[in-house]
Amino acid sequence: MAVEVTGPMNERYDEILTEQALELIGLLHRELNPRRLELLDRRRARVAEIAAGADLGFLAETAAVRDDPNWRVASAAPGLVDRRVEITGPTDRKMTINALNSGAKVWLADHEDANTPLWENVIGGQLNLLDAITRKIDFTSEAGKSYELKPDEELATIVVRPRGWHLPEKHLLVDGAPTSGSLVDFALYLVACGRLQLDRVQGPYFYLPKMESHLEARLWNDAFVLAQDFLGIPRGTIRATVLIETFPAAFEMEEILYELREHSAGLNAGRWDFMFSVIKTFRTRGKAFQLPDRNSVTMTVPFMRAYTELLVRTCHKRGAHAIGGMAAFIPSKDPAVNEQAFAKVEADKRREAGDGFDGSWVAHPGMVETCRKVFDEVLGSAPNQLDRLREEVSVTAADLLDIGSTPGQVTEAGLRNNVSVAIQYLAAWLEGTGAVGIFNLMEDAATAEISRSQIWQWIHNDVTLDTGKPVTASLVTQIADEEITNLGDDPKRFEAARELFLEVAIADDYADFLTLPAYDRMP
Repeated sequence: MAVEVTGPMNERYDEILTEQALELIGLLHRELNPRRLELLDRRRARVAEIAAGADLGFLAETAAVRDDPNWRVASAAPGLVDRRVEITGPTDRKMTINALNSGAKVWLADHEDANTPLWENVIGGQLNLLDAITRKIDFTSEAGKSYELKPDEELATIVVRPRGWHLPEKHLLVDGAPTSGSLVDFALYLVACGRLQLDRVQGPYFYLPKMESHLEARLWNDAFVLAQDFLGIPRGTIRATVLIETFPAAFEMEEILYELREHSAGLNAGRWDFMFSVIKTFRTRGKAFQLPDRNSVTMTVPFMRAYTELLVRTCHKRGAHAIGGMAAFIPSKDPAVNEQAFAKVEADKRREAGDGFDGSWVAHPGMVETCRKVFDEVLGSAPNQLDRLREEVSVTAADLLDIGSTPGQVTEAGLRNNVSVAIQYLAAWLEGTGAVGIFNLMEDAATAEISRSQIWQWIHNDVTLDTGKPVTASLVTQIADEEITNLGDDPKRFEAARELFLEVAIADDYADFLTLPAYDRMP
């Protein structure tokens, strides 16, 4: 059977869904999808082992990789040498222009956590990237404000984040089976824009999300080799930065770099998904692995500190960039809120720059200057800190596993915040928007996952709030109804989001990702 497109072929979709792109999707699916499914099964088996009492640790079978002092990743590719500030966001038309014009060195063009995988977003986002690279993009708002690109030399480098290995694409079938969202996003961008980027003396660059092992990195590397050979472009043309945003991956950082070394562009401290993964991984293990309210878990608590210190040490040991985590604060119309938000972002970036990170993330163009100023002070005229090897850093498995020492409480205010954020976010997600400003923070799928996963963990581990109330399914349901009322919006708008939220927050069985049942609800 051929590759079948079951989604509508809207205007200009044939520019993305070309015969060559579909042929590459078919090749990648047939060669790699069985391994992808096997690796997802391995994830589930490991969760079962941990639930039974096993702990994670550094792998004995890959000690030779960690102990070998001689290997390095490829040197930085054009456009990725200086990454002192990176902006993230979805690939809608307005954001594409604003992100590229923002003054950031890199734009993470997000087809994952900040995007809803509506068919129109999947293909429309690729068209926006194509139009940006060919300078055919513009945008006019309903208020009549016009947006256009600055000169090429002032634009951020595009780095595309495809969906994670777990997400399918139901509108593209190979031999009658759904394809991998990861491989679809990757192949469509590579075919449409890869050579165009090479002509601009850059390249097809990617951010790889939610991997849990070096074997999953090996799968990506094999995809890169297959695709480069298929298109007749040199191996090593593709470069990828891996988000270390799952707890298991924190124990395999060197191995992940090693698997991708010809194509590696470094690692990123994906802090929000990392926190979600901690909760998810140890959700049944009781108070020793329980976190307090999400807003009280800062980057300075012991296990988060160990994670970021190890990431910088690992990257610089192997000649790879270390990129800091997301500052989720967004500018507000309230000057007092703004003052506090900018101060927190500056402190966060100052800590990262001081620790040796080569750059960091922001979620809004208004935060670019704050991040850049901090890194300018530390880097000066140097493009990065790769020469800071951080050899004094020594992180053990016990350091990473020191979750229970995190200070803070589980409060009713924290529970209510989790409920409200999750429902508001899911309502927007189901309507087609994957990045939403809520309570002066940019919320995406990662932060929504923290919210609902904490609730599930608190219910199933018999947690009591600061008020003395136990966290129960009935209490969460009650709070959900109260918080929807407090929003002052049409309650009908939140009906589907409320149903989905309760499904993933209070059910007996834990859903691995809330985006999977959410995607099932999409046309």
